[in-house]
Amino acid sequence: MIDETMKTALRLLLSVLGSGLALSSSHSQIVEDSLHRRFELGEVLISSDRLPANSWSGGLTQGQMADLNKLDAAGALGYLPGVTLANIGARNEAVVYVRGFDLRQVPVFIDGIPVYTPFDGYVDLGRFLSGDLAQISVEKGFSSVLYGPNAMGGAINLVSRKPQVKREVDGYLGWLSGESYRYALNVGTRQKKFYFQGGVTGLERRYYPMSASFVGTTTEDGGRRENSYRSDHKVNVKVAFTPNDTDEYALAYVRQDGEKGNPPYTGTDPRIRARYWRWPAWDKESLYFIANKSVSTGHALKVRAYFDRFVNTLFSYDDATYTTQNRPFAFQSFYDAYTFGGNAEWAVKTYRRHDIKIAGYFKQDVHRENNHNEPRRTMADQTYSLAVEDGVFLAKKWRASAGFSLNWRNSLRAQHYIPNANPPISEFPANRNQAANAQVGVWYLPTERHRLKASVARKTRFPTLKDRYSYRLGQAIPNPDLKPEVAYHYELNYSGAFWKKKMPVEIALFRSDIAAAIQQVDSVQNNLFQLQNTGRARFIGAEVAVQQHLSNFIDVGINYAFIRRESLDRPQIQFTDVPEHQLQALLKVRATRYAEVIGTFEAHSWRYSTSYGTKADAFAVANLAIRGYLLPFLGIHLGVNNIGDANYALIEGFPEEGRNYFASLLFRIN
Repeated sequence: MIDETMKTALRLLLSVLGSGLALSSSHSQIVEDSLHRRFELGEVLISSDRLPANSWSGGLTQGQMADLNKLDAAGALGYLPGVTLANIGARNEAVVYVRGFDLRQVPVFIDGIPVYTPFDGYVDLGRFLSGDLAQISVEKGFSSVLYGPNAMGGAINLVSRKPQVKREVDGYLGWLSGESYRYALNVGTRQKKFYFQGGVTGLERRYYPMSASFVGTTTEDGGRRENSYRSDHKVNVKVAFTPNDTDEYALAYVRQDGEKGNPPYTGTDPRIRARYWRWPAWDKESLYFIANKSVSTGHALKVRAYFDRFVNTLFSYDDATYTTQNRPFAFQSFYDAYTFGGNAEWAVKTYRRHDIKIAGYFKQDVHRENNHNEPRRTMADQTYSLAVEDGVFLAKKWRASAGFSLNWRNSLRAQHYIPNANPPISEFPANRNQAANAQVGVWYLPTERHRLKASVARKTRFPTLKDRYSYRLGQAIPNPDLKPEVAYHYELNYSGAFWKKKMPVEIALFRSDIAAAIQQVDSVQNNLFQLQNTGRARFIGAEVAVQQHLSNFIDVGINYAFIRRESLDRPQIQFTDVPEHQLQALLKVRATRYAEVIGTFEAHSWRYSTSYGTKADAFAVANLAIRGYLLPFLGIHLGVNNIGDANYALIEGFPEEGRNYFASLLFRIN
């Protein structure tokens, strides 16, 4: 049954479609051209200008994110083939898996600058709003060695904007279900020898609505999801000097202030206890400088330097009143961490068949933490990398790329706190790792429209501070001597375009063999577990992505991914959060000269939520939106998400949103 609210929304959609807003169809560019222009200095490309560019399925532009109505980077990434949106329910963190690899193994960058939590290597992608991004790019397996260490499964790069004309102003102001609002304002100017780009984005939400078919539990009665509020606000500023056509010097600052609740567990697994958590602060600050200098003909130097700070506060309460902290599991936890570092990249294009890049990389992570009434302890690592990458022109229809890097990690300090000891703070022993990465890719271009690629890569990941030192709330024994994980990637890839380039197609077959995987080993001592390099695993899969420009009025996109992950040593331990089958589809119809309808659909097979076999059921969700254009500088965006009000979860016991609505005013002035 369609309820009255749904009927009202549909009537509103239809009325807008038929309203005949008196504008030129070119005004649709208010969204599609909404600064696809990307900050090129922020890109990290595995290919030189002699190698084929990254395929369209490896990322999303700002216009595509607007089509999908994705509020943050996590939701946008979940649309791409081979990328799975997931939720760490116990921490209310939005994450993604890239061909089965998590965010510790697929690091996140902003303009090539690493951003993550130094302690555990994760980042909550739900905190990164999409309103000020120009592009999100994803590399899978065969990713550039110039990213630096730990890109074991690939890399994600959030690329900021760069103005192209004298005056650029765009943004939106919107309402969402759950007593929520969002906003974005981006301002830029491009002058002869400098440019400026700035912006603010924000999202405030009191709660999110649950599906009407959700059956209440002791921790959740339905309707408004308990403790599901969020508050995220971001400011970014970039100023750059461009003295000539080749040189560019940019200084950027980004500040994010976040706060969120942690909805309690509502499932049936007796091993999982509901947590009553709140995060009063999830704040991140980044300052970075990027420069590109042409030194001489065929030689260029690119430099990045950065400082990134992360402040995090977590409160655990006794119960759902969120007022007292007297029980043994209640606490107040404080993180104050920072990272600084940089890299330098030397590009040489003086050889007829080679484009060579040589890079050096340095980073220092410092993590400081304490609970209320406890002394602060500090952990710190330094990481280094030397890398070389060569794009080779083999023959008229053949290209190749080869990369190699050596990485090192040294511990500087690792304190741990033992209550009632004298002294209570002591040091873990010093430890270090080193690892080598190597890869080769070969492209064959039989025609201008078609491309075949074969690649093999060896990639590694250093264990995080948490992997080595955490007691896991008293359940584990630390292991400072953990070694790097290793993955061997093999891929065959076809991409091409048919029907006068109106139907791009990409097909990929891949396999990853993981060695020395860091896995939990139970009952090592006194029923405590320990993380050890004991695991071997195999990931295999396939991706198919097709777009079709049927006419001037209709566009269709569909992608499918199959991923199977197997533990070779311990088959009873299940990999979590990634379904074997995943389908995404988009239909875009320009219904009139002044309005368009965008429908999206996704279907996922079941997935494991715990390593011992708890499952989240399969689900399918459809969304519908329309955009209309009121004035040359003003548009509207209205829509309904989860039209069928499906009661589904990405992880068992943590239900997602039911049917919900949004409405936004879009504006752009050039």
